[in-house]
Amino acid sequence: MKKILTIAVILLSLPAFAGSRNVLITRTGAREGAGRDNAPAIQKAIDKVSRAGGGTVTVPAGDFVTGPIELKSGVELHLEMGARLLGLTDIAAYEKAHRVNAGGRRSPHCGLIYANGQENIAVTGPGTIDGQGGDPVFNVGKADPGGRPMIILFRDCRNVLVRDVRLENSAHWVQYYTDCEGVRVSGVKVYSHCNYNNDGIDIESRDVLVTGCIFDCEDDAICLKGAGDRLCENVAVSNCVAASNCNAVKLGTGSSCGYRNISISNITIRAASEDNFRHWSTRIAGVTAPVTVISGIAVEVVDGGICENVCISNISMRDVQTPIFIRMGRRGSDCSGSRLRGVTISGVTAVCESMMSSSITGVPGLRPEDIYLSDIDITAPGGGTAEMAGIPVPEAEDTYPENRKLGHSLPASGLYIRHADNVFLSNVRFHFRAPDARPPIVTDDCNNLVQR
Repeated sequence: MKKILTIAVILLSLPAFAGSRNVLITRTGAREGAGRDNAPAIQKAIDKVSRAGGGTVTVPAGDFVTGPIELKSGVELHLEMGARLLGLTDIAAYEKAHRVNAGGRRSPHCGLIYANGQENIAVTGPGTIDGQGGDPVFNVGKADPGGRPMIILFRDCRNVLVRDVRLENSAHWVQYYTDCEGVRVSGVKVYSHCNYNNDGIDIESRDVLVTGCIFDCEDDAICLKGAGDRLCENVAVSNCVAASNCNAVKLGTGSSCGYRNISISNITIRAASEDNFRHWSTRIAGVTAPVTVISGIAVEVVDGGICENVCISNISMRDVQTPIFIRMGRRGSDCSGSRLRGVTISGVTAVCESMMSSSITGVPGLRPEDIYLSDIDITAPGGGTAEMAGIPVPEAEDTYPENRKLGHSLPASGLYIRHADNVFLSNVRFHFRAPDARPPIVTDDCNNLVQR
């Protein structure tokens, strides 16, 4: 019988700013001007407010260039309407933002606004933080981030709020919350297409609520990771727009620990507003639109670790190559004990633009199990041939997990299942804009497929 997945309601208290102090950054020496680094002046304001017991540091209307600044306990960094913080285009300046993580390892990540081991912190709008990540100093267009800074990097923090701020033009991931507890991100608008690795949001924390955000970015839009020392768990994402040139909603990669109790609902998925690096239609045969999302929903465990109790519902997607991509693999050195189970996906409407159909696949010895798909309606381009139905699908068990690694077409026109156990399909429908000779559903080494 189908298990009912329940995600506990996440109740997050807002950061409590005990002090009433409000300090304008111009009062501590910040000035507009392209040639000035205002980090010392802004840091002075933050330190002053934190020492006084908490309060607000305000960025007034205007353009203020800054190097990395450290947010401290009890401080809200508030950007007024018309305020812009512009990231300093000096990559060496961000070296000071590197910090040692909870496992004692030196992290390669750095951020324009960073916090480590702080509590009751906030970044609020309606102003803008522009990382200026398209500057040539930031290794533009190279897949290796090479020390490029994120806009927001919070590590090992408690009670975090990021609200109503615009984040744009990051040199790396836009925002990364790792090993934090109690994170709320709401009303945030992300626009970042200036560099590789421009993820909209990366979450590797516990007790997280993301709601009412717009992510328009070059890389993955909403990405959960589980490579830390503790599970990424109790995460709810709802009422967001995800526009991406990579994956719209993704669990993985980086799953050596894993994720549990994840709820993702009411998400609108579409192509990104720009495509500056990928150009999938020129690289992959059968992609029928000039700008596309790789996978609308991607759930991946390839580095060991676990993924369980995941509920994804009420998703509307268009411009996607592959609507649903569920994958177990063996990219990590030790995958013993790895599991992917208890995933429910329901209420999905999708229009896709490739021959790379939805798939649920494992590899020998690593099998997804207890996967539930219900009320799924997918429209595909069609055009598949009988020859495509007979093309062998590579195992690709130790490669990076993306749809094209299984081939530019799959034997099924709708859903391909291999090395999986206990897959339940209810009211799953496929439509085609042109005839397709491939069977709608193809299975290979699937134990207990139930269709209703």
